[in-house]
Amino acid sequence: MTPAPWGPLSGPGHAVALDVLLDGPLSRAELSRRLDLSAGSLTRLTKPLLDAGLLVEVDDSPAGSRVGRPSRPLDIVPEAHHFVGVKITGDTAHGVLTTLRAGVVDSADAPLDDHSPFTVADTVAGLISELAAGAPADVTAVGVALGGHVVEASDVVRAPFLGWNDVPLGDMLRSRTGLPVVVSNDVTALTEATHWFGAGHGAATFSLITVGAGVGFGLVAHGRLVTNEDASLGLASHHPLDPSGPPCFAGHRGCAVAMLTIRSIATQVSVALGREVAYDEALDLAEAGDPAARRVVDDAGRALGRFVAAAANFTMPERVVLGGEGVRLADVAREAMQAGLRADRDPLAHDPVIATLSPSFTEWARGAAVIAIQTFVLGT
Repeated sequence: MTPAPWGPLSGPGHAVALDVLLDGPLSRAELSRRLDLSAGSLTRLTKPLLDAGLLVEVDDSPAGSRVGRPSRPLDIVPEAHHFVGVKITGDTAHGVLTTLRAGVVDSADAPLDDHSPFTVADTVAGLISELAAGAPADVTAVGVALGGHVVEASDVVRAPFLGWNDVPLGDMLRSRTGLPVVVSNDVTALTEATHWFGAGHGAATFSLITVGAGVGFGLVAHGRLVTNEDASLGLASHHPLDPSGPPCFAGHRGCAVAMLTIRSIATQVSVALGREVAYDEALDLAEAGDPAARRVVDDAGRALGRFVAAAANFTMPERVVLGGEGVRLADVAREAMQAGLRADRDPLAHDPVIATLSPSFTEWARGAAVIAIQTFVLGT
């Protein structure tokens, strides 16, 4: 049976389908326990979902087993729907094709040599078409994420890396692709992907810190993204971390942007060595024991530890997830990061579990796809 389209659900049926999507396959007994439903109530709720193909039964019995009644947990078919996610940076559009569970099926990139909104929209639409052409079936929806302030899941109010103000990107892409398109701040999208299908899944509360071209912070508390209309302004970017650190572009000395961004770290090492040094080379030199590079990288590592401590002190998360294209800093400066974390924590406090995401831009593009998946499934 080909599963019917998954539309927004409501009430207990929605809870059943969502639990199976996020954690399936799940036995009926487990679903009954999670949702506090009787066996009869669960059967009544799942029958129309099974009849519609939204849920399927899978055989959970060991191969060759013939003893007793076989277990038939409930699951969804991830390949029943496909989504495109695109992360826009200052120089490239990174795209992925995913399943309903955000499994990456394909990926592709497109350079952005011109930042004019119309040219970027044309390039992104072409990337979406390229990825959609390789999908086994029609693409259900598209998510686009970028570093900037986004409102109404469509309009880019401000995107500094692109030099944009008030760009109706969602409408521009919908008219070019004929597909449903949602637009999101990139850190918000990555936080939701980490929440639903990543290192934050299963944690009632976790914080996400990203380091790269910028610095980002996301928070999930009691299983929900903490957000408001100002969330995509990057409010944590200028959190003070080192009063003796370098100034940022806004004149804040030793703030998160000044201490943790790729450009800042590479620039400091370049000045110290008297030659141009890229970020990865700066980290390589630090690992090899170069004194100047080691000092800069360890200063950044201590600052990152203080940022983690601030997140832990204010939000009390079960986990802190570190991500972004500059996240290798956490490995190269691990001892300094731990020292910064301990310096700003009560000696009796338990350190949060720290998880690290891949630095690949595929992770960001997958986050954009998850925003489309959430919109499709939840209808929000």
